[in-house]
Amino acid sequence: MLSIPVKEGDNIERALKRFKKKFDRTKRMRELRSRREFVKPSVQNREQMKKAVYNNGLNMKNE
Repeated sequence: MLSIPVKEGDNIERALKRFKKKFDRTKRMRELRSRREFVKPSVQNREQMKKAVYNNGLNMKNE
């Protein structure tokens, strides 16, 4: 359960912004979106490999 302490006189928009940022860090929305439909393990592995190749290319370019 997420909790954001809000002090007396604190701006509610700022508290909402902190809550949203904290919620994004939990990666809960990604998990919920991925559970909407079943993805075969082979497709998941393929996506991970594509991401790894892309990240490796970025790392090689920076060196």
